[in-house]
Amino acid sequence: MNLSKKKALAARTLNVGKARILFNVQRLGEIKEAITKQDIRDLHKEGIILIKEVKGRRKLVRRNTRKRMGSRKKRILNKKHQYVTLTRKFRRYLSYLKNKKAISKEHFLQLRREIRARMFQTLAQLKERIKEVKAK
Repeated sequence: MNLSKKKALAARTLNVGKARILFNVQRLGEIKEAITKQDIRDLHKEGIILIKEVKGRRKLVRRNTRKRMGSRKKRILNKKHQYVTLTRKFRRYLSYLKNKKAISKEHFLQLRREIRARMFQTLAQLKERIKEVKAK
C-alpha cells in the first residue's frame, strides 16, 4: 500500500518534514480513507498519525572553537581608506590648479608622484610645496 501522498499531506498539515511522520501500522485503512486536512488532524489527535521527535544536537552543547581576532585587518583597511581619501583630495586640487594654468604640466606630474609617495599629510603641506615648486 503506497501512502506517500498521505504522508506528504500529513507533513503539510502538521507543519513537519515527511521523515518525521509515522503511521500506525494496524490502522492503515483509516489513513487510506483520509482525504482532507481535517481528517489528518483528527487522525493525529487519535494517535494514528504520530510525529517523531527532532533529531540532532542539543543547543546547550557547543563546539569549542578558537576565536580569531580581526582587528589587524580592520586597521589595515582604515589606513587604506585614509590614504585613498587624502590622495583623491590632493589630486582634485592639483587638477584644479592645472586647469586654471596655475602650474605647468611638468610640475603637475612631479607633484602627483610626490602625492603617490605619501609626502603630504594635509592639503596645507601640499600648498606649501606648490609655492616652493613655483619659486624654483
